[in-house]
Amino acid sequence: MRKKYDIITFGSATLDVFLETNDFLIRKEKKSISREMICFPFASKVDLKGMSFLTGGGGTNTAAGFSTQGFKTAFCGTIGNDFAGQEVFKDLKRVGVATELLFKTDKAMTNLSVIFSKDMDRICFVWRDASEFLKLDKKLISSLNADWFYLAPLSGHLADNFERLVNLAQKRKIHVFANLGNSQINLGIKKLKPVLEKIDILLLNQEEASLLTKIPYNNETGILKKLSKLVPGIIVITKGVQGAIVFNDGNLWSSKALSVKVVEKTGAGDAFGSGFLSGLIRENDIEFAFQLAMANAMSCIQKKGAKQGLLKKGETYRKVKIKKVKI
Repeated sequence: MRKKYDIITFGSATLDVFLETNDFLIRKEKKSISREMICFPFASKVDLKGMSFLTGGGGTNTAAGFSTQGFKTAFCGTIGNDFAGQEVFKDLKRVGVATELLFKTDKAMTNLSVIFSKDMDRICFVWRDASEFLKLDKKLISSLNADWFYLAPLSGHLADNFERLVNLAQKRKIHVFANLGNSQINLGIKKLKPVLEKIDILLLNQEEASLLTKIPYNNETGILKKLSKLVPGIIVITKGVQGAIVFNDGNLWSSKALSVKVVEKTGAGDAFGSGFLSGLIRENDIEFAFQLAMANAMSCIQKKGAKQGLLKKGETYRKVKIKKVKI
């Protein structure tokens, strides 16, 4: 008999290397989306103020969030047989995430991110490798049993599993929460439409929602109307410091983030997603889920890394002001 979980998460598992330095220049660049670029001089040594190693990746970050909230959680993914993989494995054990669906490979290295940070800004160098080696063979598929699948962004070849996992979930009456990444968005609406129709909750940030719908990011109503024709369930769009919006059945909830001391922003979106689904499962109430999502994200960014600041089950938190309108 298959072991059943409340939630199984899918996505990347990484070792995040955080480097802190003041030894760089900020250059204005019109061709850059952010308008600012970090510059280092060639043939020089760069002094670091600090360095730390923490685990990350959307699949493990959300698994940690659910487990910390008290849910029976497993992460399904692949790591390398290396130091980084050992750290990922130990961290999942530390937060109580089941590792029966975690696989090791000698053919690839565990995903790695190198993050340069200064104050609240950062730049990430990402190496994607072992996570893309997950194979949905018959043996693995037969062992996937849960109330929910949480699909974190599936990059590279891992994106090929997106439709298969959604179809499997529908066949087994498993609910699906999908946080799309660029690899999935780049598939285009025509290919995604039959998959999105089977999703219970869709999470995107504002830029991703604009890319998927091809509607300007500041036209929220237009984006929501188009997404609502694709997704029958709940649509969630995060907007960074501007907060987030939630849309379901003609109702729009919106909230701005509270002012908090930001240490590091890595994992904020994953904390929001795991907080939202945790709240929805617990209370079956969108406003409660929204509050927990906002609180979890704000708590996350007050600590370094994606897992250190996650709220524990029953932990108190500051509430945001939520507006609800009919559109």
